[in-house]
Amino acid sequence: MIPDATDKGIVRLRKDMGMQNQRMPDLTVGFPNWVPIAAVHYLAHTERGYSIRALAKVHKCHPSTILRQVRRYEGRRDDPLIDDALRALSRVSSPGFGTIKKETKTMKIARLKGQAGPGEDLTQTRIDQEAKRVLLRLCEPGAVMAVAREMETAVIVRETADGEQLRTAVVDRDIAQAIALKDWISCPDTTGRVSRYFITNAGRAALRALTARSENAAFGFADVRSPMKGAAAWDLGDFEGARRPRPPAVESPLVGLSRRRDREGQPFLPRDLVAAGERLREDFELAKMGRQIAKDVTDFMAQTPSKDGPSGAAAGHLRVQAALGDLGAGLMDVAFHCCCLLEGLEQTEKSMGWSARSGKIVLRIALQRLKRHYAEQGKFAPMIG
Repeated sequence: MIPDATDKGIVRLRKDMGMQNQRMPDLTVGFPNWVPIAAVHYLAHTERGYSIRALAKVHKCHPSTILRQVRRYEGRRDDPLIDDALRALSRVSSPGFGTIKKETKTMKIARLKGQAGPGEDLTQTRIDQEAKRVLLRLCEPGAVMAVAREMETAVIVRETADGEQLRTAVVDRDIAQAIALKDWISCPDTTGRVSRYFITNAGRAALRALTARSENAAFGFADVRSPMKGAAAWDLGDFEGARRPRPPAVESPLVGLSRRRDREGQPFLPRDLVAAGERLREDFELAKMGRQIAKDVTDFMAQTPSKDGPSGAAAGHLRVQAALGDLGAGLMDVAFHCCCLLEGLEQTEKSMGWSARSGKIVLRIALQRLKRHYAEQGKFAPMIG
């Protein structure tokens, strides 16, 4: 259905794009595919001056729908991540929303210097990979993402049982902007110098969807179904005995052990041991971006880092292999199961054939050795970055 050309906004849109006698174009052309359609409508109205009625006719919805979207994003401009993301998208979007800007000399120099705005080098695949890691961290009790206006990266911190702040992840600013634009995180108070973001209900739903997609990919169920040649295409024997990836946990098993006290009233796992385990987990999350999840520690140690994955995945894979190799047999297994796969101690003890309540002692020894490994490397820190 061709919209009524008598509307002035539609006539202007056709004239600007030289398409008076053609069908109306999709206004999402010129924007990255990860940008929410509501943000596209907001930029089309505020930056290009197209009317609410014209946008509603193009996308075949009621004008009140476009109006609510515009008002909502306008009310979120006080959010520094939202404002920076919309400003960057307004620069990289095409004037007519149907063609892409020709790269000027200034834009080329900025791109070569790594100063390209958010949206130019972001892809949906990279956002999904990073968002799964970030949202999983924000699901932990007391977790918050802190963003300062003058900083290029954001950090996720949470408060420990002793009241100290423990850094658990570092997030690139463009990733944080994309997640905020998708309404997966929100900032209740934007007046301070440092903005604090929390995960939203939409973010929790997105995390469940991303986790389910990863689990399907791990078991060979891709989003796009391949043609099957009869019943022989299904080899159920491949799935028997396979380890099912653990669903997103609210917190790491190390956090629960750090709350326990010994006979002297001291934490069973001090903060430095928890930080060592969390660093191993962060490297493992980076390594998973380059390939499918390993079934056990033996398979993981035998794998070679993938060069086709995102930057940092291969380096993270090598760091995990070096750390686990330094632990040796036995300690390697408990560190891999508890720190990387986030398995509980009872499940680890059962899979390893250990007696009940013996796993926590072995885990503490492994974390002590892991802490020494990072100290010997001269790069020990609570987290990467």
